[in-house]
Amino acid sequence: MEEKNVILNVDNLSIVFGGLRAVSDFNMELCQGELVGLIGPNGAGKTTVFNMLSGVYVPTGGKIQFKDKNGKIHLVNKKTPAQLNLIGIARTFQNIRLFGNLSVSDNVRIAMHSQRKINPFDALFRTPAFRKDEENMTGKVMKLLELFGLAEKKDELSSNLPYGEQRKLEICRALAANPSLLLLDEPAAGMNPQETKELMDLIAFIRKEFNLTILLIEHDMKLVMGICERLYVLNYGRVLASGVPEEIKSNPDVIKAYLGSEAENLV
Repeated sequence: MEEKNVILNVDNLSIVFGGLRAVSDFNMELCQGELVGLIGPNGAGKTTVFNMLSGVYVPTGGKIQFKDKNGKIHLVNKKTPAQLNLIGIARTFQNIRLFGNLSVSDNVRIAMHSQRKINPFDALFRTPAFRKDEENMTGKVMKLLELFGLAEKKDELSSNLPYGEQRKLEICRALAANPSLLLLDEPAAGMNPQETKELMDLIAFIRKEFNLTILLIEHDMKLVMGICERLYVLNYGRVLASGVPEEIKSNPDVIKAYLGSEAENLV
């Protein structure tokens, strides 16, 4: 039996806001290449978990360990989002956070800043090294935009894109940071059924193309059940259940707390 390559280990993670325990004793394990879903009712603590995993919040208890592409183990608890980006963790947000006054290509280019190989001297005097770096970066940006079907809109302001394409651009920008773990916070929010279907295909594609491990929060259960290999269900800040989709959609506690009558449509 092949040994599991665990890249994220979350042990008894908790956070308290002014006496309110938003997440309690949360445990999770992600292996290289997995696509895992985090689901649950509104207010269950899903985005709070994401905020701790991505450095937005500092946990008040427990620990988060992440293994980078070189096999080095990092304690994530007190790292900033920028530091986590450097070691291979990137995320999107429930509310789109693009730079609306910048072009589509510049939104992606910004995410590649940490990968630049030039120094201030090169940038100031536009040396051959600077020009080569610019050329390489432009090539990487265009390749990503082509994968997402956005190449023809590279010069448009991101705020002028249709909603579904803004969602795609945000995922594209997260990938530009060259992560090994991608956190997607409700990527299908606000999308119509056709856009959601295209998103499902896109997520499956980028996972394979970029050799990613993906953790996503999503309320669209058909999307979740269709692409996720395992699921964690949160309720009142605690793990209510975990397992493969077949187990989750037939779990009486999950049906009562979250799925309700929708469970019948997932069978």
